[in-house]
Amino acid sequence: HFGDGDYDRAFEYFTKAADFGDVEAQFNLSLMYREGLGVEKDEKKEIYHLEEAAIRGHPDARYNLGCREGNVGRNDRAVKHFIIAANLGYDGAIQALKKCYAGGVVSKEDFAAALRAQKAAVDATQSPQREAAAKAVAAGKIMRWI
Repeated sequence: HFGDGDYDRAFEYFTKAADFGDVEAQFNLSLMYREGLGVEKDEKKEIYHLEEAAIRGHPDARYNLGCREGNVGRNDRAVKHFIIAANLGYDGAIQALKKCYAGGVVSKEDFAAALRAQKAAVDATQSPQREAAAKAVAAGKIMRWI
């Protein structure tokens, strides 16, 4: 329903799923509160759901928390979030860490360790089925959930 624009129903289902511990639902609720999709924008609720998703291992949520921390000048906290997201295999976190390294915020050793961890995470999740699904999404044959 989220992809169809039926935000009221999506919110209802995401809320129920989040109550049962669904990490993707937590992340989607954070997006809904951030963008005001079917609900009023609410930064506190956005952050709550973002943190819940991050705690449960959602790499996009962890990356988004890093961006939020970096935007308010808490670079040490941002880097920690980016390193965790990289360890979970999130490519965007590597790009953020690359910028932090170029700016002198991240050491060469920490950046290299994050690169190794990100590669290991990606390698651990590769399969022919995942590659076929990614190609189908890219070709528009199937819709990505979010």
